[in-house]
Amino acid sequence: MATETPAQSSLAALLRQRAFIFFWLARVCTASAFQMQGVVLGWQVYQLTGRALDLGLVGLCQFLPRVVLTPWAGHVADRFDRRRVTLLMQLLQGILLLLLCLVSAQGAVNRELVLLLVALGGAARTFEVPATQALLSAVVPPLLLPRAVAISSSAMQAATLIGPVVAGLLYLLGATEAYGVTALLYVAAAAMMAAVRPLVHQDRSGPQSNFLASFMEGIRFLRRQPMLLGAISLDMFAVLLGGATALLPIIADQLLQTGPVGLGLLRAAPAVGALAMSFWLASHPLHAAGRALFIGVALFGLATLALGLSRSLPLSLAILLLLGAADMVSVVIRQTLVQLHTPDEMRGRVSSVNAIFIGASNQLGEFESGLTAQWFGLVPSILLGGSGTLLVVGLWMRWFPQLLQVRSLEEAMPAQNRP
Repeated sequence: MATETPAQSSLAALLRQRAFIFFWLARVCTASAFQMQGVVLGWQVYQLTGRALDLGLVGLCQFLPRVVLTPWAGHVADRFDRRRVTLLMQLLQGILLLLLCLVSAQGAVNRELVLLLVALGGAARTFEVPATQALLSAVVPPLLLPRAVAISSSAMQAATLIGPVVAGLLYLLGATEAYGVTALLYVAAAAMMAAVRPLVHQDRSGPQSNFLASFMEGIRFLRRQPMLLGAISLDMFAVLLGGATALLPIIADQLLQTGPVGLGLLRAAPAVGALAMSFWLASHPLHAAGRALFIGVALFGLATLALGLSRSLPLSLAILLLLGAADMVSVVIRQTLVQLHTPDEMRGRVSSVNAIFIGASNQLGEFESGLTAQWFGLVPSILLGGSGTLLVVGLWMRWFPQLLQVRSLEEAMPAQNRP
């Protein structure tokens, strides 16, 4: 068996992977476009109707296709060329935004049309996400995967910081221009994805099954893998209970007595922390990865508690930086374990299950935070969420000892994936 040297699994080695560079550039473009369209869609809908409920409908129309279509999405990602699926879905999202650009230019846009195109875009993204996640393991050697996940995750964090600002500036020119630039970003993402040449081409001609049976195979696989099930469910329940960032507008107003500028800084702080941590993880291999995962989620819970107790804007910004960094540790370890321990022919389905778990926890976590804040008050709600996250950490350490015992992510790699 060949021995992999540190130089062969370093960040410099990753950056020499041409396929990964194109993959990462595609991620940057599509993540930036997604963040920008959220700002433009929300602002245009609010200008059209002036109703906060319609803003909620925009989010709902993006989320519902994920719930309905996820079983199909995982099935498609495991039965067809993942690069082509990703490319086509990016092009489709670009075409939908181009339609919004044209109807906005003609003054023919209305709420119903926007919501319809948003729902179609949400459907396209439902197919794009699992195909993209499953594709990553085919564009880098196995021992570079932990670093690749970290750098790939940095694309989303950078887009979260830059995309909304760029969208706001473009909207000063008009919705037509903002939609046009966003559509071009999706087209650019598809062009970059077309240049990706996977290192390994897998045979997709195996036994066929209907989409529901295929999706259930992914769920049964996770049930047989306590380490993966523990990692995914730990992140899901931590976000579900500790999603206090949904309450940032109220925190800014009631606890910190700050205005829109302060709120903007608060919203950006977790992404700054996550972006910094993603670059750190890309150049520093994790040791005792299982323990690091639990520490990261515990820090997420402690940061949530501290956020509820803080009455200082600078202190709250520092807390949110820590919260974002801790969350990124969890994201990188979870995604790497899923990629390394899932057979290639099942990666699409497992990625789709993972996506719906995490997506549902984000959406339901926002609802849970708002509901408990309405019932118990703002500060008790935040403290309850942080305490619940710490309780989950304690229970999962007891229920999933296999996860706690994971050492380095490279050593966690199954024998069949090692060089």
